[in-house]
Amino acid sequence: MPKLLHRLAAGAAALALLGAAGVASAADQPAQFRMAQATAPAPAPTPAPAKPAAPPKRSHGTWQSHVETHIANLREQLKITDAQAPQWDAFAQVMRDNAAAMHNAIEQRRAKRGKESAVEDLQSYRQIAQTHVDALDKLIPVFQALYATMSPEQQKNADAVFGHAGQHRHHRMHQQG
Repeated sequence: MPKLLHRLAAGAAALALLGAAGVASAADQPAQFRMAQATAPAPAPTPAPAKPAAPPKRSHGTWQSHVETHIANLREQLKITDAQAPQWDAFAQVMRDNAAAMHNAIEQRRAKRGKESAVEDLQSYRQIAQTHVDALDKLIPVFQALYATMSPEQQKNADAVFGHAGQHRHHRMHQQG
């Protein structure tokens, strides 16, 4: 069971951040991380590209539509049956609620950007982390209830789906760092 919880936590982390526009920008990072990045040795110069690369396009949908798309995709990936619908619906609602809470926490932090002291900056970052922990505390029990209704094949599939989500997120974080 600890392996499942680790995978669930990794996958849930991605879900909790989904509604919050994904990875936080450099301005959303705590001051000590921004300072560390600013004082890091400069990389060796590389030739400038002939044409500047276009910034990645962001979807024009709302964060809620991204959450709903993710929920629908996850339901399909997990092969949820009609008999599992009550447990799935509870799980999906917690994902929606968690995404809204994370979105609100990040928006509150963004609204204060540039107006708070270093201590207040760290406290607002801690609030986002606490929101994330609270989200996991709500998500794990409802996922356990859903997982308990799954066939062994579905459980194996869920382990792979959540394990892959955690590996993908971990890989992205290392690419950015």
